[in-house]
Parts: sequence; structure tokens; C-alpha cells
Amino acid sequence: MQNNKVEICGVNTADLKVLTEAEKMDLLKKMHAGDKSARDKLIRGNLRLVLSVIQRFTNRGENLDDLFQVGCIGLMKAIDHFDTSQGVRFSTYGVPMIIGEIRRYLRDNNSIRVSRSLRDTAYKAMKAKEAFLTKHDREPTTDELAAILDIKREDIVLALESVVDPISLYEPVFSDGGDTIYVMDQVGDNNDDNNWIDEIILKQAIHDLSDREKNILSMRFFHGKTQMEVAKEIGISQAQVSRLEKAALQKVKRDL
Repeated sequence: MQNNKVEICGVNTADLKVLTEAEKMDLLKKMHAGDKSARDKLIRGNLRLVLSVIQRFTNRGENLDDLFQVGCIGLMKAIDHFDTSQGVRFSTYGVPMIIGEIRRYLRDNNSIRVSRSLRDTAYKAMKAKEAFLTKHDREPTTDELAAILDIKREDIVLALESVVDPISLYEPVFSDGGDTIYVMDQVGDNNDDNNWIDEIILKQAIHDLSDREKNILSMRFFHGKTQMEVAKEIGISQAQVSRLEKAALQKVKRDL
């Protein structure tokens, strides 16, 4: 990789056009209207985005050509599922999709398989650890983590040791000159009632919900409204909003 010239999969990325956000939105609308050539232009115009993402995985000893191709699959999924009406930048949606596709590839091709439940426990423990550190200005002990999560101490230890590459929630994953995307942006925050569904993943996972459930999640996660504000807007109690929100998130989590 020299002088901004990178050869991957036979493609000289230095010659690739970089689309502006306005061009991306225009091509996305044309694609949704049935213009097949617009999709091809979107893919070619975002290959540098894929390249920027795979730089995070260069120290794993993986073949960059393979990671680039897998990242392109994530890019195509992002293009096909992106909703222009949500008012977010394409990179904000596309980067986590590309990262997710690469991580699935690395997980599935890892000679040491770790169960999904063990990984889930590890990431819950990491999230709880970050929250405890922020609140108490020190890291929690394993016993404190076990008490917070109501999980056996030995299960916490086993889960954390099973994660080969644990990362901080504050680790940056992408920046295109604007707002930096951090790991915590893909997980959730302290107001999520311990649900780790963020607004990016929700956009592709809530299609099977009822109109009222979609409306509540949209106002809560896309527009940042409180449960009380949602309750006033749709004419039900805050307790009903809380119950419907939790039920909808449970459905989404099952789908994921």
C-alpha cells in the first residue's frame, strides 16, 4: 500500500470514484425506482469505504483479498436495505454492515469455535464493565460483574476468556471526516433498558412488527423521544409504551 495506490482483487482503488453523499442518495433513489445501473455505480463508488473498513482487520493474518470480497458482500447488503427516508448518512449504516459481514466470516472460519451464548455473555459483561467504570471510576471485580448480570462467577470468567479480541465500547470503528462511529454506537446506551439494539440494526429488523410497534421504535430510537413523549403523542400511557417497546425489542432480538 503506497502512494494511495492499493491493488486488491485486481482493482486499483486509487482510480475509483468517491461519491458525494448527495450522489449516493440520488443513486439509491434511482435504484429503488428500478434503475439497475444505479446499484452498480453505488457499489463501485463505495469500494473505498470497504477498503477503509478492512484496515481494522489487517493484523489478523487474513488474506486481504478475501476480506475485501466479504466486505463487498456487506456493502451490497447495506445498499439493498438502506432506507433513504431515515435521514442518516449511508456510511453510518454501511460501515457496521460491512464490519458485521467480516466478523461473521472470521467467526465462521475460526478453527476454535465459540458458542453464540458464550459470546453474548462476554459482550454483556464488557458492556456492564464499561458502565461500572464510568460510574465508579474503577473497574469492577469479577464478583461485582457476576452480581450485576446475575450470572455465575465462573461463567463470567469463561465467557471473557473465550473472546479472542475484546474491545472497548469507546474504540472508534470509522470516521469519514464527520462524526466518528464508536463500538458503543452499534451496541446501545444506558437508556436502552439493557437492550443492545441500536438504530442501525433496527432499520432492517423491524419490518415484521405491527404499525404501532414500528411507530414506537421509530420515535424512541430514530427520533430520540422519551417514553413519556411517545405516550403523549400516540395517546396511551407511559407504562403501555414501555411494555410495547420491550415486547417489540424482544421480537427483534429473536429475529436477530
